[in-house]
Amino acid sequence: MTRVRINPGACGLPAVVEIEKKDAKTYVLRVTSECPMVEKLGAEVSELTMMDAFKRFQDNPVYSKGAACLKHVACPVPSGILKALEVEAGLNVPKDASIVFEKE
Repeated sequence: MTRVRINPGACGLPAVVEIEKKDAKTYVLRVTSECPMVEKLGAEVSELTMMDAFKRFQDNPVYSKGAACLKHVACPVPSGILKALEVEAGLNVPKDASIVFEKE
């Protein structure tokens, strides 16, 4: 199982994403958050396939359901879900990603 914690920033509603291989083609996704929109996204996308990690934004089930569930377009949760899928599917290594604001 792969587990990631996503700190989305100003909203202050972190999310925990867990993804686990179910069988040769399917991965089970669990998303928990105090954000009802993120919770809805997790309910709408409860299973993924390895190929979902390769789909373009407009064809990707995480981003298409994210567009329907999330009001904040900059929410990092969809990206975090796909990063976790990549790791669980053996397509990438577990390396932290971040967005850091720098003052000039």
